[in-house]
Amino acid sequence: PAPAAPVTTIDSPLVGTFYRAASPEAQAFVKVGDKVAPDTVIGIIEAMKVMNEIPSPMDGIVQEILITNEAMVEFDQELIRIGEAA
Repeated sequence: PAPAAPVTTIDSPLVGTFYRAASPEAQAFVKVGDKVAPDTVIGIIEAMKVMNEIPSPMDGIVQEILITNEAMVEFDQELIRIGEAA
């Protein structure tokens, strides 16, 4: 079998509430299979009433979303896994 493509995990830079979309009615920022580029917003973490956009650090494809909408997240908690773009 071919070696597995490297996967990068985007971790939470702070403690707060994770949102997958800008509002309850809005589409999720990303879903599994989406292509992302550096600075593509993958979610928002609300901390002390401040909305902090979380950008992708690289080009790639969303492999897995590890956190549910409106979940509390801890510092360094894994949020999303991104694989290399084909």
